[in-house]
Amino acid sequence: MHEGPAPQPRTTGRDRYFDTLRALALIRVVTYHTFGWPWAGMAFPSMGIMFALAGTLMAKSLERPAPKVIRSRVRRLLPPFWFWGLFVVVAMLIHDWMPGWQIVFWVLPLGDPPGNAWGEQTWEILWYLRTYLWFVLLSPPLLKLFRPAPVPVLLLSLSPILVFHFLWEPPDDRLGNALTDLATFLFCWLLGFAHREGVLARLKPFAVTVLSLAALGFGAWYAFTHQEETGSYDLDDIPLAQAFFSAGFVTLLLYAKAYFKVDFAGLTRFGRLDRIVTIFNSRAVTIYLWHEIALILAVPLIDQFWNVPAFEKYLPLESQWFMFGIGWLLIGVFVLLCGWVEDVAAKKKPKLLP
Repeated sequence: MHEGPAPQPRTTGRDRYFDTLRALALIRVVTYHTFGWPWAGMAFPSMGIMFALAGTLMAKSLERPAPKVIRSRVRRLLPPFWFWGLFVVVAMLIHDWMPGWQIVFWVLPLGDPPGNAWGEQTWEILWYLRTYLWFVLLSPPLLKLFRPAPVPVLLLSLSPILVFHFLWEPPDDRLGNALTDLATFLFCWLLGFAHREGVLARLKPFAVTVLSLAALGFGAWYAFTHQEETGSYDLDDIPLAQAFFSAGFVTLLLYAKAYFKVDFAGLTRFGRLDRIVTIFNSRAVTIYLWHEIALILAVPLIDQFWNVPAFEKYLPLESQWFMFGIGWLLIGVFVLLCGWVEDVAAKKKPKLLP
């Protein structure tokens, strides 16, 4: 790959392009968990995007001393997790769950926190927080490894998922799950480094486009041709396909930002939309943690609507789209009731809305 335009200057303000991508990623997560569409991951690979954006911010933060950065990141993550986890753990205890020593993972989620089948829909999303936390801890050595040879390291970051798929399959336990998720999204995290370090902006569009489309094509081909293994082409069930498809998709998104200097600065002209994007970014952890509980509560709430003749007659109570709407209303309630914890974790004055 040859050099292209010079790296864009670094800024300290909010980047509305990245903010918009993060908001869209959260919307897609809620949509997927509502409808279960297997193609959703190919339409917009949210988790890869979120890891890449987090990697960019982490590389920026590591311009300061690493221990201080890690403490800050952990501090911002754990209080919202503890606050949410208190309700989930108590609810599972009421429903005949008795934890063992593994309950320590509800304090520090370096491994998947335990739970019972009754609460599985709520706690199964915690793999993202566990993977994010490990990436934060590993970022200082990863950045040191990345800087001397960024492009080779970035390309080689896809090799762990290839090894896990073709040569050695990690065990089906906490360690194995953590290793698989780290390998699946390692490229995306390092891609965030590449953007922050100005590496992407120096690459030729032709080479980036060809390699990105090749990764997209391989990921999609593998997902569609290996459905017999999982019963679906859903990328969430096929780590190898997820890794390559996300790599190609997210590379194009970040390269557009780096090379063409896409910034979405004009979003500020649309006051309400810009405000929504701000809320999504300031309450991202709250939305992610509480959205499954909101979708769960939407079901019995809609069941009560059937007891009101006017609702039964005029509202589409059987529609998943209606449940989707009610789910978002409940997410809004949780943002108002619980979002302040993110302010406290960030050492800010608590607010109902940012």
